[in-house]
Amino acid sequence: MIKNLTDEQLVIQLIEGNKFAFGEIYDRYWYKLFCIAFHQTGTKEEAEELVHDLFESLWNRREQSNIRHLSSYLVISMKNLITNFIKSKITWRRYKEYVMLQKMHENSLTEDTAEFTDLSQALDNALKKLPEKTSKIFQLSRFENQSVKDIAKELNLSEKAVEYHITKSLKVLKDHLWIYHTQN
Repeated sequence: MIKNLTDEQLVIQLIEGNKFAFGEIYDRYWYKLFCIAFHQTGTKEEAEELVHDLFESLWNRREQSNIRHLSSYLVISMKNLITNFIKSKITWRRYKEYVMLQKMHENSLTEDTAEFTDLSQALDNALKKLPEKTSKIFQLSRFENQSVKDIAKELNLSEKAVEYHITKSLKVLKDHLWIYHTQN
């Protein structure tokens, strides 16, 4: 009778492909292995899946196995499965976090681009409302980084006149672009 066999005898029968010996090993150890897996994973489903994987591996590799102490072999195999399972969960979680951060970054870039486009358009519209000379002086000052002295020389104006046009343009832009102003 299979139930009366020792673990060593069951292993010999298992290696020979005896399904009844495999069934007896399962009956003897499934609960112990389930408890180990459940204690480590915290969920019944994952523990059951790990026990199933262990016994499937035991059956599929029965001819190559070199089992000396069945109980120790099964417990160590279960602990290895649990370790690999936990590592894969950590890796999966890190991957999901990475994907989520990438999506957040992409959304942020899209929002920044949209905001920049809106601001750029609003700036163009505000500059169009300025007199041509004032707009030109502002662009030379702020977009081409020319000094007041250089602008005055280029346009044959006094430095005070250039400063007046820059101040005037800044006031108009401030009035037209107030919605884009942040407290930062």
